Amino acid sequence: MVDHDRLVPYGWTEAVASEYLPLLGDLVPARIVRMDRSECDVVTPFGPARAACPRDLAGLCTGDWVGLDADNTVRRLLPRRSAITRSSVSGRSVAQVLATNVDTVLICTAADGDVDLGRIERMLALAWESNAQPIVVLTKADAAVDIPLDEVRAVAPGATVLAVSSTAEVGLDVLTALLSGTVALIGPSGAGKSTLANALLGAEVFATNAVRAVDGKGRHTTVHRELRPLPGGGTLIDTPGLRGIGLFDAAEGIGKTFSDIESLAAECRFADCVHETEPGCAVLAALADGSLPERRLASYRKLAKENEWIAARTDKRLAAERAQVWRTIAKEQRRQYRERGRR
Repeated sequence: MVDHDRLVPYGWTEAVASEYLPLLGDLVPARIVRMDRSECDVVTPFGPARAACPRDLAGLCTGDWVGLDADNTVRRLLPRRSAITRSSVSGRSVAQVLATNVDTVLICTAADGDVDLGRIERMLALAWESNAQPIVVLTKADAAVDIPLDEVRAVAPGATVLAVSSTAEVGLDVLTALLSGTVALIGPSGAGKSTLANALLGAEVFATNAVRAVDGKGRHTTVHRELRPLPGGGTLIDTPGLRGIGLFDAAEGIGKTFSDIESLAAECRFADCVHETEPGCAVLAALADGSLPERRLASYRKLAKENEWIAARTDKRLAAERAQVWRTIAKEQRRQYRERGRR
């Protein structure tokens, strides 16, 4: 007998059931808790299992809901409600999905080090674009001399910003109260993600390492994306440290991250104002009176330019792929015509 209640700790709800069950037919619902190339660990109505992932379903990710056949082979990827996506670390115009079906994104930055506002803005754009709610978490608060909460809040409109200490158990109760659904942790190595994950899970689930004393940088402790149920309900996905955070088709995420600049731009005299030398530019006026920091405007321009560049490359790649498909079709048609002529 299929017991869907076994999926509840992993995010199965009535809403999920009503959306997915009509799509499954004879397949069994399952959620991926960890990917390993051509296989994955899943949780099913019958308990945990190891499932095979066919090549035609490339791109499966931790957090995905899928349909399994009787041989524990993934046969269908169910629609994603959200996906945290960055541009591939290879620099090619393709996306890399970090986690899916995420409701809350914890953007982790160590408060005892150099709090990089530009990196936080970049991760916020990634999180907003995923269709999840971001929370900026300044970790290791017990070791920080001065925590720049106000500075971080100024660059994170619409997002909650908290300072926590996993070891001293400071701020964890407030953070826990804000968590909803599936929670994903993102941030650089050494940001204390795995330590925070263990604190939220109430157990030493993920291995942790201290940062290097020489340069204060962390080592990759988490090497897989792994989903675990939270004791108070919901699920958590810990992810490996992000060295590069390239944006991929993140115009909406950039807009939300820099909603203050977008609001100013709406007040410019000209609709096509690029905020450089135009008269009546509200953005330049805010820059002149100091209400808009130069660093913030520079970050906005940088991310917008990067996103436009990757979008242009993606368009060219897709056009080239379409052209290749048509060349293949034309080649096959010519072959068929030659075959007919010989008969």
